[in-house]
Amino acid sequence: MESSFLIPSAALSALHLTPGQTVADFDAGSGFFTRAAARLCAPGIVWAVDANRDLLPRLKNLATGEGLTNVEVVAGNIEKVGGTHLPDKSFDVVVIANSLFAADDKAAVAAEALRLLKPRGQVLVIDWQDSFGGMGPHPDHVVTAAQASSLFEQAGFTAEGSAPAGAYHWGLLFRKFA
Repeated sequence: MESSFLIPSAALSALHLTPGQTVADFDAGSGFFTRAAARLCAPGIVWAVDANRDLLPRLKNLATGEGLTNVEVVAGNIEKVGGTHLPDKSFDVVVIANSLFAADDKAAVAAEALRLLKPRGQVLVIDWQDSFGGMGPHPDHVVTAAQASSLFEQAGFTAEGSAPAGAYHWGLLFRKFA
């Protein structure tokens, strides 16, 4: 039976990750997307980026406990170009899941993803469709798929389609061409 909630492996399937690819997971939190991506791209490396330094050792320990040796963690600010402390044009994929609604500088998030990606790299953006009576973000913070499309296209990405994101989220794919 298919869950109506967001399943990281299903959403990531839209990227067609292959072994050896490098992934940056913005605002990784507990690492649901980090760990799912690590399984798909091993022996490629997944970098989990989060501003909350306290979450990072827990995420690393969870990954190690699951036998995932290809997860690295870094404290960083996704709302500042260069704030992730990761190198320019070094990643095949950037994942931005459940982060846009909380970002004050959404354009900087898109710009940081663009900076990190290699030419033809992809970004997967997933966020809440609605507040759902308080289960999701405050109604004033909801970012629509149309708003996200505009934001990422203005940053220099090309829209490539959607990703399965369950009943409560939308998922979009973008590609960097330059």
